[in-house]
Amino acid sequence: MFFSDRFICRSREFTTFEKYVPAPCFRRTFTLEARPSRALLSVCGLGFYELYVNGKNITKGMFAPYISNPDERLYYDEYDLSRRLHAGKNVIALLLGNGFLNDPAGDIWDFDKAPFRSAPKLALALEADGKLLFEADERFKTADSPIRFDDYRSGEHYDARAEMPGWTEAGFDDADWQSALPAAAPHGEKAACEAEPIRIARTLRPLSVQESGDGFLYTFPENTAGVVRLRVNGRRGQRIELTYGEVLRDGKLDLANICFREQTHSDTMHKDVYIAKGKRGETFLPRFTYHGFQYVLVRGIDRAQAKRSLLTACVCHSALPEVGQFRCSNEMLNRLRENVRRSTLSNFYYFPTDCPHREKNGWTGDIALSSEQIMLNFAAEHSFAEWLRNLRAAQREDGSLPGIAPTTGWGFAWGNGPAWDNALVQAAYYAYKYSADADILRENVGAIGKYLRYLESRKNEDGLVAFGLGDWCQVGREPGDPTTPLEITDSLTAVDLCRKAARIARVVRDEELYARADGMAQAFGQAFCKKYACAQGLLPAVCTQTALAMAIDADILSPAAQRAALAQLLACIEKAGGTFDTGVLGNRHIYRVLAEHGHADLALRMVTTTKFPSFGYQVEHGATTLWESFIRVGEAEADAGDWMTSRNHHFWGDIAAWMVRDIAGIDINPRLEDENVVRIAPCLIDGLTFSAERTYRGKTISVRLESSERGRTLYASVPAWATVQLGTLPPDLSVCLERT
Repeated sequence: MFFSDRFICRSREFTTFEKYVPAPCFRRTFTLEARPSRALLSVCGLGFYELYVNGKNITKGMFAPYISNPDERLYYDEYDLSRRLHAGKNVIALLLGNGFLNDPAGDIWDFDKAPFRSAPKLALALEADGKLLFEADERFKTADSPIRFDDYRSGEHYDARAEMPGWTEAGFDDADWQSALPAAAPHGEKAACEAEPIRIARTLRPLSVQESGDGFLYTFPENTAGVVRLRVNGRRGQRIELTYGEVLRDGKLDLANICFREQTHSDTMHKDVYIAKGKRGETFLPRFTYHGFQYVLVRGIDRAQAKRSLLTACVCHSALPEVGQFRCSNEMLNRLRENVRRSTLSNFYYFPTDCPHREKNGWTGDIALSSEQIMLNFAAEHSFAEWLRNLRAAQREDGSLPGIAPTTGWGFAWGNGPAWDNALVQAAYYAYKYSADADILRENVGAIGKYLRYLESRKNEDGLVAFGLGDWCQVGREPGDPTTPLEITDSLTAVDLCRKAARIARVVRDEELYARADGMAQAFGQAFCKKYACAQGLLPAVCTQTALAMAIDADILSPAAQRAALAQLLACIEKAGGTFDTGVLGNRHIYRVLAEHGHADLALRMVTTTKFPSFGYQVEHGATTLWESFIRVGEAEADAGDWMTSRNHHFWGDIAAWMVRDIAGIDINPRLEDENVVRIAPCLIDGLTFSAERTYRGKTISVRLESSERGRTLYASVPAWATVQLGTLPPDLSVCLERT
């Protein structure tokens, strides 16, 4: 397929918050003597596009083609038009949004200073029966659309009075439209987008509508991400404002937790605007933005219009196939798994983001922490592979990585470090582990080797590392001020990162990388033990839950020190009242360690208790997604750091992986040694029965624990080709193994 680099635009002027520039429409009519047997269209719309052929919207999904830095990766979509074209007059039409090309609300991360920033533009090429018919050029006609303002992070403003009925159809009169202008092509490598498209997955009706100040507050049954569809019998010129949020304070919508402080009182943030044309049954669905929300405040309507049918929430995310399930007899655990699932999907827009409102960034730390739980529940390997291509494109020559991807350079001086950079390894590692497709390892092994050389260069005199972010969002502390020293979390992360890099190298048979990564893992482990370990476990000064859990999980301590460290961890948990006091890094390890060392019952209580702090506490207080920070409901949010209290973050979501891998005991290809090996090693907790499954290489692996008066029975179903390894199970447990 031919990817054209001839770009066109409507204007050189682009939208700012001081001056709005309408989203442009483009169209070209052309005549075919006969219907082609094969017609292919490639299109790159920057920032985002909608594509119409002979009046039909055939766009693959929202925010096409992708979310990227176009000076690094320039994405195209391919469409087969063989059955959509006909002899005679045809038309191709496009609507463009700003997307990442022009993102004024991204100024926090310097997207407003992007060197590629420009007015929306497009490139396309139409081929028919092996011949290039045309590319985008001045023969395309262009005009302003009814979208008067659009920003990926802020919202969209639509004036229905400016609609042009039929503009996507061949018979439309475009004599008054202007000719398109040539535009500069971005510098990125041209590529077809392989990530799953973003689509509307389902819809939600509001639970209630009530008057609130000068508007009407719509409450939906869950916190989610997407947009609302407005259906209204409007008065011509009626301005309807839709403000989205996820928190009520004193019964009123409050945006403080999803805006940086300078944005909180902005008139644009998290707001869509519709100006009615004065017809019955008008419909508005934003195209080039999305929001994280549970509540929508509608201003500009009267009481008669404020019906439940006015708004429908459209839940949107990447169309990821669901391949994993977990259910158990503990309903709190079931609700928490659903909260993890909802947070994961709310934050999957081509790649995992940190939150669907305040930032929408591909934070590497969040992806590193969630890679396994995402891959255990969804077939996300294609989307992971695409995002990793963008991360590699952003990697600097010295091997360093940014804290967010895509980026225009922000995130190298702050927001990264080993625990965040680890996404390069974690995403590739778990994508391969649960898909058995080694291509993702081969694609990334060079970048991993490059990063290891960089990591080696950052060692201090003790042979350890300490740079970037640490145990983020620890309970009761400011996000960037954990009790566990950065040198501990960074160096223990480096052990795991290097060990996984060695396993990756072994799979792709890169002996040089294997030797380097394995040697580095051992060296980091030895240096850590020399400085922080003793026969009694870890030195008392660094005995935090996070340090202990990560050190035990790293398996670098002597047997005696390992046993002592476990005793120290149990004592720390008891001192904390049977709850955790970790940040996100320690939390990913603590339940795994407890389950592996015979304390799965304690881990279950810590996760499900409604005592603060816990995940169960959040559910008890109405959470339908994971919160970014563990704070007591009702305490002054200003004291807890209101800018850090997003209610929709997935980076605590590893508990969903813990449910499947540790509780149900499904471990596919342990240590990446053999993709045919399936280990079944469940944790048996009194009173807990469960069922779990994961589709792998087209077959279902399932585990089910049942209990009756005759005792407990473990049912496992595995593919006929699998080599099954059973963990140590009690003698009174009956095991039924089925081959499929």
